[in-house]
This record gives sequence, structure tokens and C-alpha cells, in this order.
Amino acid sequence: MRVLFIEVDTERSWAVASVGPAFLASVLRQHGHSVHFFRMTLDHTSNDVAEHVRSCGAELIGLSLTTRQWLRARQLAHDLREYFEIPVVAGGLHPTFSADDVLQTDGIDYACIGEGETAMLDLVHAIESGGSVAGIRNIQEKVGERPALRPPYSPIDSLPFVARDHLDEHQGVCHMTTQRGCPFPCTYCGARMYNQLYRGAETAYGRRRSIDNVMAELRQLKQSGKLSYVIFLDDTFTIHPTWVKEFCSIYREEIGAPFSLHARVETVNQQLLIELAGAGCSQITYGVESGSERIRHEVMKRPVTNQQFLDVFEWTRSAGISLTANFMLGLPEETPSDLQMTYDLAEELDVLDFGYFVFYPYPGTELFFLCQSKGYLPENYLDLPANHRESILCLPTLTNKVIGEYYDKFTNLRIKRYRDHFGIDIESQEFIAAKQAQDLAQTG
Repeated sequence: MRVLFIEVDTERSWAVASVGPAFLASVLRQHGHSVHFFRMTLDHTSNDVAEHVRSCGAELIGLSLTTRQWLRARQLAHDLREYFEIPVVAGGLHPTFSADDVLQTDGIDYACIGEGETAMLDLVHAIESGGSVAGIRNIQEKVGERPALRPPYSPIDSLPFVARDHLDEHQGVCHMTTQRGCPFPCTYCGARMYNQLYRGAETAYGRRRSIDNVMAELRQLKQSGKLSYVIFLDDTFTIHPTWVKEFCSIYREEIGAPFSLHARVETVNQQLLIELAGAGCSQITYGVESGSERIRHEVMKRPVTNQQFLDVFEWTRSAGISLTANFMLGLPEETPSDLQMTYDLAEELDVLDFGYFVFYPYPGTELFFLCQSKGYLPENYLDLPANHRESILCLPTLTNKVIGEYYDKFTNLRIKRYRDHFGIDIESQEFIAAKQAQDLAQTG
């Protein structure tokens, strides 16, 4: 069968494409199916996508979606149904936790719940053979109950390496995942909800590839001559310190390319950072989220202190690793005083590269249900953009005006940091710097 995965861009087109379809493509190709990829950039219309669907002869269309992609993908599915009767399956975070809403959309026939490698194989076989889709675990139809889930894929090392033609990588920058699942109980993050989704399964959702398996993929990339930099996409690369230390030793000797990763301050120490730097780690992204310890502890379930951030950021700099910090604005129960604490901590951490995002309650997360139960979430929330620039919530402790003011303060702080660091002349370049900073901020 000819399967087409469409990547739906929303606010930018330079980021890596969704990783999920790249795994599905490898599995489907192993079983003899033809799999294609099309990236719907900001410049493409639904008609452009339809032309590609027609030219590749797609018999099944797949969409991997986050909530941020939902509105544009919904319109695309509706438009494609005007052209074709080709079945469409939507998977990823948003369909997993909002399957009933997704399946109300004209043009989306199936929702893939949770992991999709073997579920997609079964779906493709059923469609190709003219058989029934009913009863396929992880696949929900428009009519019928939510399906049973098959256990998480095991052993994870038996998965084929991702189909890199589905990642839209450039200039030797390669993206890697070494694990699935996240052990931390953060209330705002969809990654944790997969652990809850598979609670009670015979195989735990949290699985990490062996070092041998990860290195085999990296060696393959190096031998291809297409490896200049590695971005590890794991939510927290630095869990399982024994694994990390052994990996650093082998990676340094055999690969040596610089790499970046995501970490949490409670999962690193000074020695581990030195070992990461020695292996080639050039950049780490840390989620700070809030400068209010009350909000972090009580609302976000992140029991770390501001001093921990200050210490770890200093250790990271001392190891010669560049820093990125991410902050959130407009959280439930947050007050203007809490926002000021976040801004103050951002100033004190003194990071050149940082992201700042207005909170959005992703379906399935603990904070989504809290916002829903307290009446903060409007009934038409799925019709509102998840763009991280303005809040869709009706919060009793914060107004959108105050959130907007702090969003602007963070934008101005970024402008100042860029100006000070790069020595931009204020008189002639301030407008350009402001525009660039605003554009960066708006991409989220």
C-alpha cells in the first residue's frame, strides 16, 4: 500500500519534522509498503497538498499532530475530503488524548491512540485487504468505543532505525531518540500522560534503548558522511546516570560530533556535566518554567528550588556548555507577583538563549483537567489557537493584559541580551533586533 505522511507546519518550517511517522515509515517499509513524506509549509495551500497526494498515488494519509497543529490540520483534512475519498488516520499527542473530538472532523476517519508501529501495520493490512478495522487495538473509528491498547513495543531495540527522509534534516544535523516515556509527574506535559495511558500494561511505557543500539545508529550516520551534529530529542536525556556516563565514554571515542540535549537540574551534577562536555555536549536546554517556587511545587509538581537552577546553570557554564532556559507565563493559580518572580529569576540566571511561552492546557494533562474543572477553560477551546503568545484561559488571578505585559517584558529582555552580547548599535539596529527577537518569540 502507498502511505503518505503529511507534516503540518504552523508557525515555522525550519524545525525537525515529527519523529513518530519516521518510525512508522521504517516499520511499514520493512513489511513491503511504499511510504512517502510531504511537508506542508506555511506557504503551501490545501490544493498544493492535494496535488502531491495525487502525484504519489496515496492510498492512506497519516497526520501526526500536537495540539498546536490541530486547527490547520483540521482544515486540511476537511479540504482533502473535497478532493478524495482516501482514508485519513491521525495520531500523536492530540489525537491520543482528544480522539472523540478529532474524529468529529469531516475528513479524518481513524485515530491512532498511543504507539502506532504495529497498529498501523494492522490498519494498512485491513484497508488493503478490504477487511474490517473494528477491533484493531489502538485504532479508533468514528463510530464505536475507544479501542483496547496493545502493550508498548518491546523490546525497543528491535525497532528499525527512523526513516530519515521523513525528518527533513539539513546540513548534517541529525536527530536521535534514545528512550520513550518520562518518569516525572509534571502536570503540564503530555509526555507524562503516556505513562498514565499505559498504566497496568504488561510492559512499562518507559523504555530506553541499549547503548549498543544507539551507537549502531550513530555509526551508520557517521559512515554515511551525513553527521555533523546530533540533537537528542529525549525529554530528559540525563536520567539513568550510569547509562549516560557509559554512553559519554563510548560516544567520545567513536563519534565525537558535538551534540545537544534536554536535561532537568535535579538529574545532573557537576561531574556529570564535565563528562557530558568531554563527550562533545555543546548545549543543554533546561525547563525552568516558573520563578515562583510555590507555583513550581504546588501547581506544576516540580519540587526544585531556585538555588538549584542557579547552581546547575553555573556548573553548566563552567563545563563549557551553552545554556537554553524555557519559561512559562499565565499558569493556573499564578499571580502578578509570581510572574515577577519568573522575570526576576530569568534576569538572575542571565541566559542569552531562552524561550518564553504563555501556558496552554494540553488535553490529557493534569492541568487540563484542573482548568476544565475550575471553569478556566472555555467550551470552544479546540477552536482557539494554541500559539503560546496569548492565553485562552479565564483565570481569576491573572488578566490577559498582565500576561501580555510580562510577555513583552521577556521580549525586551531578549532584545537587551542580544544587543549586549552581539554589540548591536542601538541607533541603527535596535528595530532589527526587536523584530528578530519578536519573530523568534512568536515561533515558541
